[in-house]
Amino acid sequence: MKTVIAAALGECVHVAGISNFLRLAEAAGWRTVFLGPAVPIAQVLETARREKADLVGVSYRLTPETGERLLGEFAEAASDLHEAGVRFAFGGTPPVAERAQALGFFERVFDGSEPPEAVLAYLKGQSAASPTETDFPHTTVERIAWKAPFPLIRHHFGLPTMQATLRGIEQISDAGALDVISLGIDQDAQENFYHPERQDPRRTGAGGVPVRSAEDYRALYAASRRGNYPLLRTYSGTDDFIRLAEMYVETIHIAWCAIPLFWFNQMDGRGPWDLEGSIREHQQVMAFYGSRGIPVELNEPHHWGMRDAPDVVFVVSAYLAAYNARACGVKDYIAQLMFNSPPGLSDAMDLAKMLAVLDLIEPLAGPDFRIWRQTRTGLLSYPLDPESARAHLAASVYLQMALKPHIVHVVGHTEAHHAATAEDVIAASKLARRAIENALAGQPDMTADSAVQARRAALVAEAQLTLQSIASLADPSVDHPLADPTTLTRTVTSGILDAPQLRNNPFGRGRVSTRIMQGACLATNPAGAPLIEKERLESLFLEDIE
Repeated sequence: MKTVIAAALGECVHVAGISNFLRLAEAAGWRTVFLGPAVPIAQVLETARREKADLVGVSYRLTPETGERLLGEFAEAASDLHEAGVRFAFGGTPPVAERAQALGFFERVFDGSEPPEAVLAYLKGQSAASPTETDFPHTTVERIAWKAPFPLIRHHFGLPTMQATLRGIEQISDAGALDVISLGIDQDAQENFYHPERQDPRRTGAGGVPVRSAEDYRALYAASRRGNYPLLRTYSGTDDFIRLAEMYVETIHIAWCAIPLFWFNQMDGRGPWDLEGSIREHQQVMAFYGSRGIPVELNEPHHWGMRDAPDVVFVVSAYLAAYNARACGVKDYIAQLMFNSPPGLSDAMDLAKMLAVLDLIEPLAGPDFRIWRQTRTGLLSYPLDPESARAHLAASVYLQMALKPHIVHVVGHTEAHHAATAEDVIAASKLARRAIENALAGQPDMTADSAVQARRAALVAEAQLTLQSIASLADPSVDHPLADPTTLTRTVTSGILDAPQLRNNPFGRGRVSTRIMQGACLATNPAGAPLIEKERLESLFLEDIE
């Protein structure tokens, strides 16, 4: 194990930065030795020799002129260690860091503006102050491991013109704001990329960037080859799924696939396929990516939540998503957990719902099916007031950290007003990063709350009952009902999976009524009283009999 020693040098007594540096070093696998504040040069070097230090970190946060003289003396006294291969790093205020950099002695100089993950990357072996593409992992799973214990940060980005989007990607990449840029492409690109005859020029740029060729995608990827070299991903589209998937792999080296199970078809008006046909197509897309070792995310449960479905339906759909991913050969599954859907849930009940999801899907995990947790703020939950929206983003991300996510999908604070600009994305990432840093420094265990645990257990029990009801819909010849497109279609048409906003839908029934009660989204009877899942399911079968 490598050893790092660190101290505040000379008369400087400020050690917060040193403490953070050593905390990150421990996370990176170093043995750490903290010497404390106001440490004389001779003591630092004596300890370095005694401990056989591989790295010596020193800090100074006082007058730049005094710091420059002190660091010059330090460099001269440490020349023998430097020549012997011991590495030296400095941290201080920007004016002192500038003087330290000019000495040419320190391998790396930090001025406090760097995000913690940049310091962690250095401690994990990234030696250059201006890293190149080879310093960054190029797959999602590798990048998760490289950045731990910090989660990857992801945000959607796509403006109404290619030029503006290209400039924005360059700006976001240079800022090191995101690990993953999710390309927001316009509706015509999602529906009609390979059907120009169906495209409507009046819709160009509606909902995102108007990509119209493989070369457009290559240009977007090229714009990201700078800064911290973020990964790219985009929508799976609503038609020509495999052709799009092949193109995404070739042009943007897609970080992972995101696709629903029941949506993006005639049921929500976002695609040409009927419900059963789209389920079959989506399963083929999962199998395509799974066979290539590319992770798959099913952005499924929040679609039910955003339509005011009961919490138990959200939980059941999350299980069905993971189950189908595994059945289709996916090796790395990204479980998306959108908080605040529907808006109005309390933090306690929201957290309980997500824990219930994890309780159900984690038994599916194994050597051939790894689960990666991705959290995000509710798309419809942001207030219009910008200051309130910023507070909501930070508070939501802090709550999400209770799940120890591998990926935090930042939904920008401008969501209720306008599509995020590059400046908005960078600002949102800073808000999220600060909340993440605070949580990692020592967040209390919010999952231990008794109300959270009680609701968690109740949801698991209700979800298991619902899953049994779904399996009972299958024909006797079906071996795996929960992955059978016909059975899954019946799950919706029968009303087992239902949401109030599906009323007058060609497939969904929209007969369930829900209400937020004590922070949870519950099904209700005609009188407005809570309806437990057993009673809701029994009412469905009684309706069929009548």
